[in-house]
Amino acid sequence: MYHGRLWDSPLGRMLVVSDGHALVGIWFEGQKHEKEKMSDPIEMDGDPICDAACAFLDGYFRGEKRTFAFPLDPQGTSFRKSVWKKLLEIPYGEVRTYGQLAKEIAKERGIQRMSSRAIGNAVSRNPIAILIPCHRVIGKDNHLVGYAGGIERKAWLLAFERKNRADQEVKG
Repeated sequence: MYHGRLWDSPLGRMLVVSDGHALVGIWFEGQKHEKEKMSDPIEMDGDPICDAACAFLDGYFRGEKRTFAFPLDPQGTSFRKSVWKKLLEIPYGEVRTYGQLAKEIAKERGIQRMSSRAIGNAVSRNPIAILIPCHRVIGKDNHLVGYAGGIERKAWLLAFERKNRADQEVKG
């Protein structure tokens, strides 16, 4: 059984979902691939993990939180999970290209090349928006491409993180 909670972000309503043990999804309402791997119904009763995720999102959008301590369990193939794990390594306020990720993952797997398109497909299927920061992945030449939640939201998130990171560096 899944537990869910609706949360209103500055970028629109989001659905936060837990399986009772870990966070399994955060989607903008109506985004591509929303709830793609969800087989059981979602009880809209929330739970401590949903509450913790919403508290993190509150802090994130105030520019106060960058890390979280609750478990994630995104559902997907082993390849997708390896890409999503790589996304977690992209620092707040920074970006990587699909090509850079492809090279890193190819090297880790001991192969010569990895398709940027395969990386893009995995990134686009990320079920945990913001926490697994797929918005930090851009196209070559710094072009904003692909974001299941919408390119406008991606641009907003990147600008927000850059500004907040710069503000923190000035204060620190």
